[in-house]
Order: sequence, then C-alpha cells, then structure tokens
Amino acid sequence: MASIPSPVITRDNVASYGLPVETIKFAHKLFHAAANGDIAFVLSVIDAGLPVNLTNAQGNTLLMQAAYANHTELVKELIKRGADPNRLNDRGQSIIAGAVFKRCDDVVNVLLENGADPRLGRPTAIEVAYTAGREQAMFDILGAREGDVPENPKVWDTLGY
Repeated sequence: MASIPSPVITRDNVASYGLPVETIKFAHKLFHAAANGDIAFVLSVIDAGLPVNLTNAQGNTLLMQAAYANHTELVKELIKRGADPNRLNDRGQSIIAGAVFKRCDDVVNVLLENGADPRLGRPTAIEVAYTAGREQAMFDILGAREGDVPENPKVWDTLGY
C-alpha cells in the first residue's frame, strides 16, 4: 500500500487543518530544537504528552532530526520514550541511512542496538555506505552481506545517484 504524503502546512492553508498559527510555530520550534540537540526542551515536550513519533511536513521525526545532526544522547532518550528507529520519511529514507551518510557513527551504533534495520528504505544504509565510500568503516557494523549492494551500476540511477 502506497504511503500518503504528509500535507505541507503553511500560514495560508492552516485554517483548513484547524490548527492555530501558534501551534505550527511551536511544531517548527520543536523540530529545530531536535536538530540543534536541545535535549531539555524536546524531552519536556515529549514527557508532557506530545507523540514521540510526531512528523513534520516531510515525514521526518524528531528522532530523524536528532540523528542526522549527531545528537547521540537525544537519540538515546527519544528511543527510550518509544521513538521508532525504523520509521521512514515521505521520501522513503531511513534514519540509519541518513546517519551513515552524515558520518554519525555513534548514532548509527545506538540505532542498531535498538533494532534499526540497515536494509530498510531507499537507499538502504548499506547502499549509502557503499556510495559514500564508507564500506571499510560501516559494512561490518551494518552486517552487510553479499547481494546488499547492486552489482549493476544502472540500479543506482533508480536510487537517485
């Protein structure tokens, strides 16, 4: 079943979603806080009852924002609170693939320890390691096996490379 992309919420169409502008501003502040590693603010909001797997207009979660920015402690705390390390965004990208690409190796290890699947999404974390020239550093960690990387270079065209 195809996923339905998240709507892009703007000041102009916010009324049709029934959300006040202040709510949208708060959501933006929260996602920026996750990307900036503001652990106290992000966790206080989650602990107050906001869904830990909340997504933005691109389908990115707070965990994805924190992982891509190499905020290992925030990643650990979000996972403790139930954040899904296998959640894909609206482009089909996995959190672990982004962390591999951004060279956030400690985050990669935390994600793997908490059940992240390195074969999930497009491209997979293993494919990202290969295309980024990180085979030596990441293949063992990710558990790469024969066949995890397409042999036909034309396949990479379908992955956006």
